[in-house]
Amino acid sequence: MTTQQPIVGIDLGGTNMQVGVVRADARETGAAGAILGTYRQKTKAADGFDAIIDRLCTAVERACEDAGVRIADLGGVGIGAPGAVDPHTGVVHEAVNLRWTDLPLAQILTERFGVPTVVDNDVNAAIYGEWVLGAAQGAKEVLGVWVGTGIGGALILNGQLYRGHNLTAGEFGHMLMFPRNPPGTRTVEHNCSRTTVVTRIVRLILANRTSSLSEITNERYDKVKSRALATAYNSGDELTREVVDDAAELLGGSIGGIVTLLSLEKVVLGGGLTEAIGEPFVERVRTATREIAFPAKCKDVEVVASTLLDDAGLIGAAMLAADRLGGSGGE
Repeated sequence: MTTQQPIVGIDLGGTNMQVGVVRADARETGAAGAILGTYRQKTKAADGFDAIIDRLCTAVERACEDAGVRIADLGGVGIGAPGAVDPHTGVVHEAVNLRWTDLPLAQILTERFGVPTVVDNDVNAAIYGEWVLGAAQGAKEVLGVWVGTGIGGALILNGQLYRGHNLTAGEFGHMLMFPRNPPGTRTVEHNCSRTTVVTRIVRLILANRTSSLSEITNERYDKVKSRALATAYNSGDELTREVVDDAAELLGGSIGGIVTLLSLEKVVLGGGLTEAIGEPFVERVRTATREIAFPAKCKDVEVVASTLLDDAGLIGAAMLAADRLGGSGGE
């Protein structure tokens, strides 16, 4: 690739896929001028692998049309995929939300697009985007936590994306929180994800607790997503606030343990639930994190929201691809 060739960045989530055509020199242009064209649509994970890939290819075509470029003119494609990913081989070893196991995603997409494809974990991509152009700029020790359908994590340590010995570091959502709980209720993700928040609220509504979510969704509780939660939360709905605040405090307690372990300077929160609720959610997490963090110096840890929002993952995926394919070694 040349430094002039744009890169497609893909943020593939369990609920949505966000695709953008990104300038390869985005570090120089800054976040405001980084994205040339975008397209977003539902992932529809339940439809299976072939349908997801077809939708992904359509989304890339539409993003390129929006940017006024041809796929053949791209310098490459970067994709952030959920779950455990080997970034060197581009194999997704385990993506729970998509029900993928040992999937050679980089090879499949390279063949479909005809341009080289780089695959990494979705939150690795998001925190890399924040580190290059967003809320983590200038920080050397950062934890990223993305709260949405599930919960993902990623680490910047000593000014570099940290993957660990098995290349899977940062799987924060799968850490045990309550090891003696029944199966399916033990991990951070089991207790703090948007999916869990919705499940608990709906269960309580069906147990005769009242909530404005009943009216907001016309009692179609399968339609409760982050936006509906935010509407209920911001209107003062008691039940929604109770459950969301509890999840935020539990999440902050677990983050505080990681801050203690690694003596981190910053935590960046992202994902659909964080973005929808906004500062009230971040403040709850921040307070709980600082209560747990040890020693006293660690209680000064910055806990902030993503500034790139929906664009963090696609920008980070594109920048990771640009660095890998351009040989800059920036990651």
